[in-house]
Amino acid sequence: SSSSGDEALRDKRARILSRGLPKQKPIEGVKQVVVVASGKGGVGKSTTAVNLALALAANDLTKEVGLLDADIYGPSIPKMMNLKGNPELTSKNLMRPLKNYGIACMSMGFLIEETAPVVWRGLMVMSAVEKLLRQVDWGQLDYLVIDMPPGTGDVQLSISQNIPLAGAVIVSTPQDVALLDAHKGAEMFRKVHVPVLGLVQNMSVFQCPKCKHETHIFGADGVRDLAKTLGLDILGDIPLHVNIRETCDSGQPVVISQPQSDAAKAYLKIAMEIVRRLPVAPA
Repeated sequence: SSSSGDEALRDKRARILSRGLPKQKPIEGVKQVVVVASGKGGVGKSTTAVNLALALAANDLTKEVGLLDADIYGPSIPKMMNLKGNPELTSKNLMRPLKNYGIACMSMGFLIEETAPVVWRGLMVMSAVEKLLRQVDWGQLDYLVIDMPPGTGDVQLSISQNIPLAGAVIVSTPQDVALLDAHKGAEMFRKVHVPVLGLVQNMSVFQCPKCKHETHIFGADGVRDLAKTLGLDILGDIPLHVNIRETCDSGQPVVISQPQSDAAKAYLKIAMEIVRRLPVAPA
């Protein structure tokens, strides 16, 4: 009959399509991978990724946390985590992550000169991402936080399709232009079947240090409105605060250097929300 013929055709098409996709292979020693992404650059994604990695470790001292900088063209994790130098190689020719504040870190920034631009085409970038994913000895990690490059391009797709991801966190400011791209980012993860754990509203409000007056520089509650549109949760709000910027620039992120501050508490709360939404980790 025509219906059974259609079904056979659909099955055949599904088999051909599945052949074209890379098989997902876990990273050895890593229990759960969480990606921190944004549709747009300049919304504080790397700052958020760094402080969330530190917050995951601070919330549960029994957990081992790693941080992978997947932004090949603009690696910022080395500066924010106050790390320099080249990774050592193990006997199996794997790179050993550099460590600070108890977090194992790997970045393209450890492999090139600090001021050297990465002038590469797509294939070379994909090869570098593959090395950062597969040729690193992470030891035993409960969580690996990946700081994604901005946008919805090759790197995001490759990581989503090559390794099983426990979830994605989307960072955006409440500004309309940023929200458009955050929407695209969330839809991309849905298309590749990565659960979106929720949205982080960054730079949500600025409080004048002198008079304490609050100003919504990038608009109010834009990310909350987007979350409703997408049927997603807001994991938390991060204020626009000079301490957050200064501490990351000096390589002493606010979660570590000012743990009692409102900013640090916001990151710690978001980290708790992330863990609450993660699937049960394999033993």
